[in-house]
Amino acid sequence: MSDTQIEWEKLTPEEKKKQLFLKQKQTLDTFLSRNAISQVQYDKSLGDLIEKMGMQDVFNG
Repeated sequence: MSDTQIEWEKLTPEEKKKQLFLKQKQTLDTFLSRNAISQVQYDKSLGDLIEKMGMQDVFNG
């Protein structure tokens, strides 16, 4: 088992959920920076992601 896997296993379910959210947000950020999606698409997708993952209190921007 890799160190990364061991660290992942130590996270609580809520911490795992937050990490997954941040990874998805990073993907959206990359798409936007490479003009793969528009700002409107980014805003909609990020809003949907925040809502569906229940991250309103975690994400302030």
